[in-house]
Amino acid sequence: MNPLQTLTTGFRGVLGHRLRSILTCLGMLFGVAAVICTVGIGQASSDAVNAQLASLGTNLLTISPGSTITAGVAGGGGTANTLTMADVQGLSDPSDTPDVAAVAPVVTARSTLVDGSTNWSTTVNGSTPAWLAASARSVALGDFFTTKDVTNHAQKIVLGATTASDLGAQLGDTVSIGSGAYTVIGILNTVGGSGFNDPDDLAVVPITTAQDQLTGGGPNSVSRILLSAKSSTTIGSAYQEANQLLLNTHAITDPSEADFTIQSQSSFLTAASSVTETLTILLASVAAISLLVGGIGVMNIMLVSVTERTAEIGLRKALGAAPGDLLRQFLVEAVTLTIIGGALGVGVALLAGKIVPHFTTINMTITPEPVLIAVGVAAAIGLVFGVYPAARAAKLAPIEALRAE
Repeated sequence: MNPLQTLTTGFRGVLGHRLRSILTCLGMLFGVAAVICTVGIGQASSDAVNAQLASLGTNLLTISPGSTITAGVAGGGGTANTLTMADVQGLSDPSDTPDVAAVAPVVTARSTLVDGSTNWSTTVNGSTPAWLAASARSVALGDFFTTKDVTNHAQKIVLGATTASDLGAQLGDTVSIGSGAYTVIGILNTVGGSGFNDPDDLAVVPITTAQDQLTGGGPNSVSRILLSAKSSTTIGSAYQEANQLLLNTHAITDPSEADFTIQSQSSFLTAASSVTETLTILLASVAAISLLVGGIGVMNIMLVSVTERTAEIGLRKALGAAPGDLLRQFLVEAVTLTIIGGALGVGVALLAGKIVPHFTTINMTITPEPVLIAVGVAAAIGLVFGVYPAARAAKLAPIEALRAE
């Protein structure tokens, strides 16, 4: 039997049992669609993180207390409160850090904001007017607090766009945090979400006010220090200047024993990309299990098909069909079912990529690579799981097959 006849016979076998073929294709359909969709969601999340960090600026540095390495053993950054306002003053001296454009101390507290009958829990940062430049942020409505406000411990607050929206707050409103009442003087521009954290969900108050009422850490306490270099090309120099100054002021002679950590946006980008990539692989691996289940379904259906068509197999062999002809026929049927299911799965995934973002907050970025891989794996699974049923059909003796019927 020539290859064209083999293909024709295989296709007839698929079309001759439509309901069974449809149910088999559904298993592959959902498996392929699940793999493509999960990879698409992971890719969209990764793109969002990268875009968000890039929008925050490539010339920003963050200094955290505590070292990530102690005596050669990795540890958590920020494990000790080693940064002070004296460090901020030193970093602000252009004679020591000529490539640093802005320096902003930050203290942080998680607090609940109340505006009338609405409350919202968010991160409240205490800082100075330099926070805007050191964070690459800007004010959309109103104003930011001034140096005089910091000196006077003013009860003023600037809200992120998300916080203002969820709280229903407007300029001039009075927002309560604990026993303190703060006047909303500004709302920040939107920079967009970054997957795991919304940078627009925050509030900023004068650092002195935060130290008095929110953190309780004292006037010299600093959670972290934000720096901005004069340009993206001088960020390396700014890093070295800040690092050397802090080593000198902290009386540290061995840089490996530093009690602070300086991170750039690129390091945050690398860490965030690593997390999203790991999650994408994990989700895709879980979804791939459904492809394996679909392959088992193909094998099960093909075994049933061999049993039901024993007489047909015996008759064809009695008329001269070679074992290889039967082997190829049943393999064609198995691969056809998986390819059709895979193609339909691609269609469902592409449709989901258009519909899901319109009705949910989940974004999907579908690229050709996962589509081709998913369909290729589906075809390979059909081939692998179709071998045993096809071989079983090819080995049937004509007399035994006819006698069984």
